[in-house]
Amino acid sequence: MTMLAFENVHKHYGQHHVLKGIDAVIERGEVVVVCGPSGSGKSTLIRTVTRLEAIDQGRILFEGCDVNARNIKLNRLRARIGFVFQSFNLFQNLSVRQNLILGPTKVLGMSRDEAVSQAETLLAKVGLAHKIDAMPANLSGGQQQRVAIARALAMKPPLMLFDEPTSALDPEMVQEVLQVMRSLADEGLTMMIVTHEMGFAREVSSRVWFMDQGQLLEDAPPARFFSRPAHDRAQRFLHDVLRPSLRELAAHGAA
Repeated sequence: MTMLAFENVHKHYGQHHVLKGIDAVIERGEVVVVCGPSGSGKSTLIRTVTRLEAIDQGRILFEGCDVNARNIKLNRLRARIGFVFQSFNLFQNLSVRQNLILGPTKVLGMSRDEAVSQAETLLAKVGLAHKIDAMPANLSGGQQQRVAIARALAMKPPLMLFDEPTSALDPEMVQEVLQVMRSLADEGLTMMIVTHEMGFAREVSSRVWFMDQGQLLEDAPPARFFSRPAHDRAQRFLHDVLRPSLRELAAHGAA
């Protein structure tokens, strides 16, 4: 079943045409990684799904429903789509436990005991059961991002969106967040992920979307995208992104 579909989606910022006729689908259970150079429209595209960005033309269908239809209840829509931002967006005045139970109790009508039990389970899942009473300010960036993932999962969404979830992290914290995302992929959760982590994309994604200058230029399985991308712009992007990594590996091997 199709989870998410973009149909001829256009978006402008004034005279700047940010999204140019995006047509693409994500099926249930797929992990789609969206990559491309900075300014290509990746984050704008993912933010249109929950109407954090308005579109000017086209349709976006979530589980067959037009997210921009007049009768769509926006809060209900957003409750069914988990969104993890690069800047964590935790409530800094609430403990980790309170961050995780707020949505389920206020929006889903879950009892406090059930919400706390679920929070404990989810924190264990992301390796942070011991931090349930901590305040966000006392957590590392990687820990805050893992709490943010757990908080999104607490709403039991069928679709998870990640907008460059590791870009604000120190390098040593990146892998702890990616490992949580790997486990979610293994469980079959449908995910759309904007990221520059190409090793992660190669390993975890069902398909890779490559964007440049507001266009979706490539939609391919990771094996094909990384070995023989069809579009010359994707070839140049991979050359620029992967060569530094190869040089680092070679230097490390020589050492």
